[in-house]
Amino acid sequence: MSVAMQDVMKQSGVAFGTSGARGLVSAMTDRVCYVYARSFIKYCEASYKCERTIAIAGDLRPSTERILKSLVQAGTDANWKVIYCGRIPSPAIAMYGIDKHLPTIMVTGSHIPADRNGIKFNHPNGEITKADEQGIVSQSVDFDEALFDDKGMLKAAPELPAVEAEAETNYCKRYPDFFGSDALHGLTIGVYQHSAVGRDIVVKVLESLGATVKPFGRSDVFVPVDTEAIRKEDEELAREFTHKDYVDAVFSTDGDSDRPLLADDVGMWLRGDVLGILAAQSLGIKRIATPVSCNTSLEKSGSFEKICRTRIGSPYVIAGMESLVDANDKSITVAGYEANGGFLLETDLTLDGRTLKALPTRDALLPMIAVMVMVRKERMCVVDLLRKLPKRFTVSDRLKEFPTEKSKAKLAEIREKNLGEKLFGALAAKPSKFAKDKTFQGKMVSLNEVDGYRMEFDSGDIIHLRPSGNAPEFRCYVETEGKERSAELLADCLKIMEGWRV
Repeated sequence: MSVAMQDVMKQSGVAFGTSGARGLVSAMTDRVCYVYARSFIKYCEASYKCERTIAIAGDLRPSTERILKSLVQAGTDANWKVIYCGRIPSPAIAMYGIDKHLPTIMVTGSHIPADRNGIKFNHPNGEITKADEQGIVSQSVDFDEALFDDKGMLKAAPELPAVEAEAETNYCKRYPDFFGSDALHGLTIGVYQHSAVGRDIVVKVLESLGATVKPFGRSDVFVPVDTEAIRKEDEELAREFTHKDYVDAVFSTDGDSDRPLLADDVGMWLRGDVLGILAAQSLGIKRIATPVSCNTSLEKSGSFEKICRTRIGSPYVIAGMESLVDANDKSITVAGYEANGGFLLETDLTLDGRTLKALPTRDALLPMIAVMVMVRKERMCVVDLLRKLPKRFTVSDRLKEFPTEKSKAKLAEIREKNLGEKLFGALAAKPSKFAKDKTFQGKMVSLNEVDGYRMEFDSGDIIHLRPSGNAPEFRCYVETEGKERSAELLADCLKIMEGWRV
């Protein structure tokens, strides 16, 4: 039978978000995942010159193995060879595909709970774009419906192929080959492992760079670590660990290990957008692409010659990076990062005759390693580096189980009725201990609607409302000149937003 990808998306509710296709595990049946994979393969056949081979990998959540098997079936039925690279980080499988000029698929729900999962697609040159997404969803697929039972599950799921270890091996070598085997010598680094797919790889890489590594917090149950909304228990765990055991920093990642979490020597987790600034400074990046939600210390630091602000989501950051590349000057380095900490390298980097190849997809290890290399070189601690940045503090949180359509409708109402200043101006007008001699009217001085509704007030406070692109959540980002002020303003904003549930 023949089925249109768009019909499958509508019927299942599994659709593309800011980072691949995601949905409830119950909705991501073998049939849905199979059609997604067949549509992607068909699109690659028409759009990219590559051999009929696809590589796949996955994270550690319980539903991942079943979905991987549906991908194997899809590849086999399309007469493609399927290479299984095991349970490795998303950047590792993406890098393998770029090196081999192969399309790749990563099965992961990233940071979202275990009752959900997702599929991330990479074409032979890297992460798919929004244009690629449209190409995939426009496909129709012919297949044998008899493969599936009445619940959409494979009647006879194939076994996974033997693991091809080259993808993991090359990813692990990437960092010592560039930074050197003694780049982190003398540093002690804790690794909060939980259920991240790269938990052992992080340890292996840090040791290959000369660091002393102390792993902790390993879990056999999937832990939904969100690097943009860090759980209270993860904050407490990092503080407890650093209080009991000396370390220079703590490394961790989200579920598919493409988003970093770096904590200082007392267990305080850094914001991903601040980590991105420090990493870019350490690597000598000249031009940066980053979403509109990220901390404005980037501009205020004066460290970069050109900055491109984009919509939220790695495909938009990739497009932003591409716009910054100077084809006539290879010395102009370009990178990007997101509020979740994921760091994307658009151009090659050179250091002491060694080259780090571009990897234009989220990577968790590069920014954390780059910061610690700077810590060692400057003989400082992480906090010292933070103190050098302009004093702007971003915090964020979200309302869970808030339907996307409902949050979009609320923003449309605010936009149409010009309610931003009326709803939030009084909060931004509160006296600031950093500007005691000034009074503010709560006037909105600028509005950015590149992605969501981002308001800047006369106090310098920034409030940004945005529906999540991959979960039923309503996100709020706040930036002010003080850490306490940011936390208080965020709490006040969330109280207002809670009233919108009715």
